[in-house]
Amino acid sequence: MNNITVQIADYKVSNNPDDVLITYALGSCIAVILYDPVNKVGGMIHFMLPLSKTSPEKADQKPAMFADTGVPLLFEDFYKAGGSKVNMTIRVAGGGKLYEDNGTFDIGKRNYTILRKMLWKNGYAILSEDVGDAKSRTAKLELATGRVTIKSRGSEIEL
Repeated sequence: MNNITVQIADYKVSNNPDDVLITYALGSCIAVILYDPVNKVGGMIHFMLPLSKTSPEKADQKPAMFADTGVPLLFEDFYKAGGSKVNMTIRVAGGGKLYEDNGTFDIGKRNYTILRKMLWKNGYAILSEDVGDAKSRTAKLELATGRVTIKSRGSEIEL
């Protein structure tokens, strides 16, 4: 097994069944996890913010920081690596609310809302998710099996 870390504001795609994509410290950030079980292609993004218009300069330097610029790149590279829309599953984790701000910013919820709109507009459905709540998460995708696990507060669930 070859662990590949997906950093914050980054994404990775692989078609090597020995690879495991993993990202840490998902708070208000969201991980979108794509997997094609037939072709054994997987991809994961760890984005921080919903819309790039808040900082076009940052979006140019780090498009994966934002849902609207990073998620399309993830899908594009997933298809380039041999992934198929017909076989693809989409799982989502994160979008938490880690501190109380009286709903003023609620970045996690905004991230999730924008992501859902983008997916819906393009005809994609989320297979399973672990979103919201005030907790940090670690998400992992095993390319050999397609198994997606989410670790949080000392426990692990399969998505």
